[in-house]
Amino acid sequence: MADRFRYLVVEGPIGVGKTSLARKLAQEFGSELLLEKPGGNPFLADFYKNPRQYALSTQLHFLLQRAQQVQDFGQTDMFRSAYIADFMVDKDRLFARMTLSSDELALYEQIYAHLTLNAPRPDLVIYLQAPLATLRERITHRGIGYEQQIRDDYLLRLSESYTRFFHDYDDSALLTVNTQSVDLINNADDYQAILEKINGIHCGRHYFNQSSFAL
Repeated sequence: MADRFRYLVVEGPIGVGKTSLARKLAQEFGSELLLEKPGGNPFLADFYKNPRQYALSTQLHFLLQRAQQVQDFGQTDMFRSAYIADFMVDKDRLFARMTLSSDELALYEQIYAHLTLNAPRPDLVIYLQAPLATLRERITHRGIGYEQQIRDDYLLRLSESYTRFFHDYDDSALLTVNTQSVDLINNADDYQAILEKINGIHCGRHYFNQSSFAL
């Protein structure tokens, strides 16, 4: 994997399991792990209580944090190490467009364009999908306090935003994974199946779901 994918990203909506899979793949392939840090955003808990008041501060903090992480990573020697991340900077705009007013979004877009000008592009993106009920169940199960305040309508709009974004995404190889009926973390057969799928990818768009390996 490391010979073809120096920079692999696992993405998807809140609760879909991207961090767990990124950790497991990094261990599998001996890659460096690059994780976003939602717990380090001092505005996030207040945002879920009062989205209108804290939207801009929350989003700018995330943008600055993610852009700095990617810039630091981009300055390393990518020929010596492979990297697996649980976020891509591009996804920051999905949240911004959902939560910011038109004037705030105009300001945000100017800052975004400046901070991400030279951001490295992934070689492969693994996009994890799950229906609303599954996302809600996983969020409840992991028990992070502020996440329990996320409304279903927000979570649904976020999932739909991801779907639209990746429908047109062509900046790298893309593997879309339906996680509703697979357990990539605890089921060894499911995990091995996705490893085989990843190892067979060279470019283009690919799909992985229950039927893709049940035949």
